[in-house]
Amino acid sequence: MNTEIRPFLIDIAQADLDDLNDRLGRARWPRPLPGEGWTRGVPTGYLRELAAHWRDTYDWRAHEARLNAFPQFMTEIDGQEIHFLHVRSAEPGALPLVLTHGWPNTFAEFARLIDRLTDPRAHGGDPSEAFHVVVPSVPGFGFSAPPRGTGWNAARVARLWAGLMRRLGYERYGAQGGDFGAYVAPEVARAAPGHVAGVYVLAGLGFPTEKDLPEMTEEERAAFARLQEQDWMNGVDHHALLRAAPQTFTYGWHDSPVAALAWTTQKFHEFNASGRPLEQVIDRDQLLTNVSLYWFTGTFGSSAWPYYESTGFGWPQGQAAVPTGVYSGPPGIRRLAERHNTILHWPEDNPPGHHFIAMDRPADLAADLRAFFAKVR
Repeated sequence: MNTEIRPFLIDIAQADLDDLNDRLGRARWPRPLPGEGWTRGVPTGYLRELAAHWRDTYDWRAHEARLNAFPQFMTEIDGQEIHFLHVRSAEPGALPLVLTHGWPNTFAEFARLIDRLTDPRAHGGDPSEAFHVVVPSVPGFGFSAPPRGTGWNAARVARLWAGLMRRLGYERYGAQGGDFGAYVAPEVARAAPGHVAGVYVLAGLGFPTEKDLPEMTEEERAAFARLQEQDWMNGVDHHALLRAAPQTFTYGWHDSPVAALAWTTQKFHEFNASGRPLEQVIDRDQLLTNVSLYWFTGTFGSSAWPYYESTGFGWPQGQAAVPTGVYSGPPGIRRLAERHNTILHWPEDNPPGHHFIAMDRPADLAADLRAFFAKVR
């Protein structure tokens, strides 16, 4: 078995950058469809401006260098090549923490969060609450190899993460995740309950469904109704789309950077629960770095496997092997979450924001992560 851990640096060939810019410059733009704002999808003017910024102003090399400032590595676990960041804290007694990103995101989701976790002293936090941070790229995302064959699920990814933490020499650690990571992080505890101190997810636990209605209070029913009205509940059903024909749609995303940019922007817009315009929540260069990673690694199709491997949609249930904390309880209902979890941390007043809160409010997320894991260290 190959257990080697190899240093890794991102080094996108200049020919690939030139090809991207050439494709952006030759984009064939459609006529705007009738309708106001985002009612028909990403507005043409909005996307043209964003694509122009990607081609003419956005500096990939600067962002590549920023990502390369994090120590990165490759290793093989159970035949799967895994890319990961491993950023150790200088603080004694730091708790190892594995962070799992979501879709359509990458390890870059945590770029503004990592230093706040590894060096809380520099951000006004308690140095005794520091973390050693491990950020793997989910198989098929970014620089991790695509899954070989079918049959993958969150539990299988979690077993890789448990193996990775063991290989790094960590006997006790925490697990965090949002979006797809909210399914993976609890499975890490199931895979290695004797080694996981606690599981922290951004949200999703205790979300009510139709079958819960008979036992819900009037107030809870009103909250359920509000949940059903959210943009991220009523936008493009990417679960159904990627479950039905991922190969078909991948041709467009893989061949056209404008199609790739439009798709990613559509989902980031729908995932925006902050009440502010997307460009005020997620910096344009953050969004473009994420899209660029997908583009340069050719992973728009392979990253869809969590959806085409599924048979339907279900909220994450969590686990009861170790204590659980969340960033935001609502619109989940705590007593419903406690059917499957030992809830230790359930704030109801954390600042709201984008679905990818680490990109929107890294300081608030870091503070809440410290608050939860202080209870289980």
